[in-house]
Amino acid sequence: MKRKLYLKFLLAYLIFGVLGFIIVTFFVPTMTEQTLIKDKAGSLYSEATLIANTYASGLYSSSASLETVKLQIDALAVYMNSEIRIINPSGRIVLDSNIPLHTEDPKYIDDFDPTIISGSYYVVNNFFGTFDSDVLTVMAPITSEYSIKGYVTIHAPFSSITSISNTILNICYITLAIIFALSFIILVFFTQLVYIPLKRITFGAEQYAQGNYHYVIPGESNDEMGYLAASLNYMAGTLAGQEDDQKKFVANVSHDFRSPLTSIRGFLEAMLDGTIPLEMHDKYLNTVLNETDRLTKLTNSLLTLNNLNTSGMILDLSNFDINKVIRDTAASFEGSCRSKNIGIALSLTGDDMVVRADTERIKQVLYNLIDNAIKFSHHDSVIRIETTVRKNKLFISVKDTGIGIPKDDIKLIWNRFYKSDSSRGKDKRGTGLGLSIVKEIINAHNENINVVSTEGEGTEFIFSLPIVEEDDVI
Repeated sequence: MKRKLYLKFLLAYLIFGVLGFIIVTFFVPTMTEQTLIKDKAGSLYSEATLIANTYASGLYSSSASLETVKLQIDALAVYMNSEIRIINPSGRIVLDSNIPLHTEDPKYIDDFDPTIISGSYYVVNNFFGTFDSDVLTVMAPITSEYSIKGYVTIHAPFSSITSISNTILNICYITLAIIFALSFIILVFFTQLVYIPLKRITFGAEQYAQGNYHYVIPGESNDEMGYLAASLNYMAGTLAGQEDDQKKFVANVSHDFRSPLTSIRGFLEAMLDGTIPLEMHDKYLNTVLNETDRLTKLTNSLLTLNNLNTSGMILDLSNFDINKVIRDTAASFEGSCRSKNIGIALSLTGDDMVVRADTERIKQVLYNLIDNAIKFSHHDSVIRIETTVRKNKLFISVKDTGIGIPKDDIKLIWNRFYKSDSSRGKDKRGTGLGLSIVKEIINAHNENINVVSTEGEGTEFIFSLPIVEEDDVI
């Protein structure tokens, strides 16, 4: 199955050679011979007609002697490598370039029939038995006073035509052999440049189909095969990365689900078997409730990310006052801020600042950013939320003075379930999905979000939204 393509090319190569040999062997000789006969006959007939209309005609009109005509046809016969005859209608040979003049025994052609060449101007045979082998014969009538006095016949040995035909046939065989050899070179090049790379690519595709995305297809050529191999390698690398990400994703989800479930199971079993006394049930039931809230939050975050990926985040765009949204969102963290004695300082541009975006999605962005800022801020610190206008964009900044993000972790914080070591130590209840959701939402608005952080000094997130001009506000 794997070698069918190459076998097809080999079979085509062999069929090409066999058909070429058959054509050269059976068709070329016949076509060549017929072409040579017609060409030779045409040339001889022109000479025969010329002789019949000049020398031979003068012979019968008594304007030329036998000796004169004999000398002329002898010379022409030598020149054309043929035998020239002048024959009476009765079959008597008047002149023959191969027979001396004035022979005592006149030559006759038995059963001479000038209609032998009717419908054509040449014939190939032994000419009424006067030759030992076949000759090419042309015949032109000699006319005088509106009657046929005789015929001029020119006989060329057929062996000369056969010799030329064989020479041409040999040339054809040599040419066919050269073409076959050249086609074999093409086959070798095809094997090296197409079949072997294609075989490697096919093997690589089989490896990818089996899930081995780490296999690399060898190939460094700059042609289409090399491009195809590079494209497949790139695709496999992407799939391998996605597979690794999927494994990490499943591992992180399993970990984040297992921890609260283990806690819930442990507390419930302890309450059931009496390890936890009845008077402390309320305390541990609150702990169980907190763990269920954590699971609910994780589930909702996963559903949100899944919806963002599958539906492409369909936004409900509207014009709204972003300053009011910022104030309301910041106010919702009053309890969390009070527990750590953290203040939120607002520095907003203008009393009202109308932007066009999805209100609920932007609330979600602000909530996640402020929630992270509170988690990673020190006690007795301040979180600053500022807005700045640049051209037709509003830039919103959420800045804390907390633990900061390690330099090596900054490029990874947008990954799902990613938590730095300091993050895990600071807040083990985080899902690691918040910033992934934030980035998806901002990108869906065709806007950007950036982070500036120094470890030990704090972190600032800045994202942009389009401002609605006063003329556009309804």
